[in-house]
Amino acid sequence: MIIRTQNLTKTYRVGVERIHALRDVDLDIEPNDFVAIMGSSGSGKSTLMNILGCLDQPTSGKYILNGRDTSGLNARELAHVRNEQIGFVFQSFELLPRMSAQKNVELPLIYAKTSWLTRRRKARKALERVGLKARVTHHPNQLSGGEKQRVAIARAILNDPAILLADEPTGNLDSATTKELMGLIKELHAEGQTIIVVTHEADVAAMCHRTIVLKDGQIDSDVRHADAVSSNGQGISPKQVGSVSGSKAEDASPC
Repeated sequence: MIIRTQNLTKTYRVGVERIHALRDVDLDIEPNDFVAIMGSSGSGKSTLMNILGCLDQPTSGKYILNGRDTSGLNARELAHVRNEQIGFVFQSFELLPRMSAQKNVELPLIYAKTSWLTRRRKARKALERVGLKARVTHHPNQLSGGEKQRVAIARAILNDPAILLADEPTGNLDSATTKELMGLIKELHAEGQTIIVVTHEADVAAMCHRTIVLKDGQIDSDVRHADAVSSNGQGISPKQVGSVSGSKAEDASPC
């Protein structure tokens, strides 16, 4: 099991009032799963995504990532997990306007103090992987919406993450570009990537293999699509994941 949550709860205080964003959420996600998380505004889906991405921590309960309870990690260790284990894709692309596509993709490696030659090689390889080999020197204002999101995906997969978390990745795209981008995400899944997509679009969720619907901070339904017989349909092995602490996958404690 790559992800397991147990009695995951998140509450916020607004004055004297307590807001329950998540209530005792139990969730298992296996390597190479392709999951859509849906729910109306206030259902808790963004809060759950933030916790799964180690951007926030639960008020109570456990979030076990690759065999380790993340509540035991300090801020530096959580940052390491985010940089090495998790790739993020956001609705607004989050690209720096004065940097080229290549430089935007290189950012995680700059923070990791990787040599410029390695950064360049890996960034160009990632851009080629998402079909932007001819756009490496282009700036965001020279790219279409779909191309900007491809740059964001290239940055997210730069370190070959265990999990790709996409928060409304098609929210700013038209239907044709949405279909094209989801085709790319499906290709990454076929290569063994574990993917979690937060979306309000039913047609996007239908392209995933499993749909989880949240309501009032709880899981209202969890359905695996009938046509998704196998999450790695052609016998592709799920991505082997190193443990949060940096040891090899076979050394990690099972969930």
